[in-house]
Amino acid sequence: MEESPQAAALTSRFVAGRRIEDALGVTRRLNRQGISTTLAYLGESVTTLEEAQAARDVALDLLGHIQDQRLQANLSVKLTQLGIDVAEAACRENAAALAEKARGAGNFIRIDMESSAYTARTLALVEDLHAAYGNVGAVIQAYLHRSAQDVEDLIGRGVGVRLCKGAYAESPEAAFARKSEVDACFAKLARRLLDAGNNPALASHDEKLLREAIAFAERQGVSKANYEIQMLYGIRRGLQAKLVAQGHRLRVYVPFGMAWYPYFMRRLAERPANAYFVARNLFRR
Repeated sequence: MEESPQAAALTSRFVAGRRIEDALGVTRRLNRQGISTTLAYLGESVTTLEEAQAARDVALDLLGHIQDQRLQANLSVKLTQLGIDVAEAACRENAAALAEKARGAGNFIRIDMESSAYTARTLALVEDLHAAYGNVGAVIQAYLHRSAQDVEDLIGRGVGVRLCKGAYAESPEAAFARKSEVDACFAKLARRLLDAGNNPALASHDEKLLREAIAFAERQGVSKANYEIQMLYGIRRGLQAKLVAQGHRLRVYVPFGMAWYPYFMRRLAERPANAYFVARNLFRR
């Protein structure tokens, strides 16, 4: 499926392509529109250290291209892609290599969040890397019961947070089951981060939630320069243009690579309109 040319054509709305140059080309285009990017080389749950090192090397190469081309882009990485399930010490070394390279290039890396089975280990590593390098941020998923405390801990350590709703299947013991509960938690954590966070990123395509957060920031006198809004490549492009026109900082998550299937299926699962878009365009050129 991942190697099929037909599937690549189908996913091109949401995935930049298979090569680094594809991701860089999308970034150049978005930068011209006033949009910065977070680039993510797709892949997770590697089974060997060699695979983890190969993923690390692609990310290091990507950081070099961003610097050389002076792009408005940073990097997002998953710890299962860097080998946390194979050898945690090696994973830490791989992540540290990326943080060091990014710091030398005046750039930033975001350690992406995966299922709740990885939350504690991911945040522990983020906190260590942030203490050592200062240019490493975390992702918090609003649907997890633990997220309010995690946000407080990260604020206390000065770690930048990307707040999203969450896209993994979780048990009721770990996560809120109802959309209304997730939305309420997102809104509460967004206000807290706008009040006290370090350059927080609000990652959502929910216009109502974003509108409420922006209104709160305005009431509190929080400058648009002190937070940014983040969205996914290919989703709510009209809303993206609208936010840029209003003077908001917008960053788009741009994935690329061969291992697109898990990412693509999570996008379809979290927003039914995405599945409708794919079905509607399945037989179009």
